[in-house]
Amino acid sequence: MAKSQPEFKMAHYTDIHAFEFGSAAPGVEIRRLIDEELDGAPFYNLRMIEIAPGGNTPDHSHENEHENFVVEGQGEVMVEGTFHQVAVGDVIFIPPCARHQYRNTGEGTFRFLCGVPASRLLA
Repeated sequence: MAKSQPEFKMAHYTDIHAFEFGSAAPGVEIRRLIDEELDGAPFYNLRMIEIAPGGNTPDHSHENEHENFVVEGQGEVMVEGTFHQVAVGDVIFIPPCARHQYRNTGEGTFRFLCGVPASRLLA
């Protein structure tokens, strides 16, 4: 349930619970850093996606955009069937409805920030 009024929040990302994504995304965990449901954020959700070596997100698409920033490791992003190598410091924009997937191609954790609009903006 969404909070009625957003409140100030400050936390180290490792203090925020990491949820396993599930069988559709082996080796993937997500931390809901700033979230409309948990924090009452009215416009924007910020997540940390962590992919273990050999892991990947689902091959999927949806109506919202993604703004991504790679903070650790190395991997690749597939957009509409084409793979692109990504590394620390890279910024990736996934347009609405674009088919996409992330894969860890390194030996350590592949970690990136993922921003998406709040669900009420998609209605």
